[in-house]
Amino acid sequence: MIKKEMIAMLLAGGQGSRLGVLTSKVAKPAVAFGGKYRIIDFPLSNCINSGVDTVGVLTQYQPLRLNTHIGIGIPWDLDRNIGGVTILPPYEKSSNSEWYTGTANAIYQNLDYMESFNPEYVLILSGDHIYKMDYEVMLDFHKANGADVTIAVMPVPLEEASRFGIVIADENRKIMDFEEKPANPRSNLASMGIYIFNWKTLKEALIAMAEQSALDFGKHVIPYCHGKGQPLYAYEFNGYWKDVGTLSSYWEANMELIDIVPEFNLYEEYWKIYTNSEILPPQYISSDSVVERSIIGEGTDIYGKVYNSVIGCGVTIGAGTVVRDSIIMNNTVVQGGCELNKAIVAENVVIEDNVRLGIGDEAENDTAPHIYNHGIVTVGEKSVIPKGVTVGKNTVISGVTTAADYENSTLASGKTLIKAGE
Repeated sequence: MIKKEMIAMLLAGGQGSRLGVLTSKVAKPAVAFGGKYRIIDFPLSNCINSGVDTVGVLTQYQPLRLNTHIGIGIPWDLDRNIGGVTILPPYEKSSNSEWYTGTANAIYQNLDYMESFNPEYVLILSGDHIYKMDYEVMLDFHKANGADVTIAVMPVPLEEASRFGIVIADENRKIMDFEEKPANPRSNLASMGIYIFNWKTLKEALIAMAEQSALDFGKHVIPYCHGKGQPLYAYEFNGYWKDVGTLSSYWEANMELIDIVPEFNLYEEYWKIYTNSEILPPQYISSDSVVERSIIGEGTDIYGKVYNSVIGCGVTIGAGTVVRDSIIMNNTVVQGGCELNKAIVAENVVIEDNVRLGIGDEAENDTAPHIYNHGIVTVGEKSVIPKGVTVGKNTVISGVTTAADYENSTLASGKTLIKAGE
């Protein structure tokens, strides 16, 4: 029988609704990041860099692009005969069929997959965080403490602690208690949603709790293990870790890549981030163009000026166009004479001549102020913005729009323009 010491289960089914139109047609882990990558590349690269060569990727919401991107795992050296990467969507069963209803329910529905490797340990990961972490070091900590469950935690400012699951541990890092999003947190150690379980412990807990609706690790499985007196430990992580769950945190994380000394370095030799890249020609930067403090993807042609921005692969930026503090994803065309300020433009968008984005004063977004804020202009994939229009801040555009959609060629700050059928 196959025996793997530790296998990973990567939860990548989330919609990421707080990313608004960026995730209307694609799962959050498949959203482009840092020019050439997708968010899921980070946990997958961490796995192979940590010596974990068996990864089950649990997909659900809009999985097509994710599945195509991962393929058989070649870029991450996960195309193995035994182990490797396996996509695990919800499937039809003889008795009852159901979608994955919670993080732990998704894992429960794949007990057979995990059983087939007869692992000693199971690593549970989330597919939507940007970080580098050596899971082997965490496993060594788990073994050294004789833990049944180890939760990766990181210190957060106490005033932000109520947004997280908080762990209360003693001086040896043994977990005494934990609280899900407490109003008055007793500790600043936040759970990162990264767990190592002894396989027997995980299996027993999932089977015991299977009837819970929306079975979840933080709410059900961890309390169950704790209640049985099983030893739980907190593994403290002090590196860079970013949950890019909102448009502003997604924008910030991209901007941090272009700091003069980036806190998160994509260029380290010993901890590479792998991705499924198309074979593209090099970047072309014309003699009239200016590029400062930016990442420019392969196959991109720049005829205008780009400042402090992250530009994906296969993008065209026309002559006389100025792009500042923006993220432009793969295969988007920005024609000539445009001005883009603090915009997030998704893949395969066409912005016609003389369009100005991010102009004027801020106003609260009229449909989803909790999503579209911080002065960002968001443009969904495959959108078209017609020539000569001016768009304000905290705005969102999605779909093939025409001049008739813009009163006086303007979309005021805080306005939403989402075409039906999008």
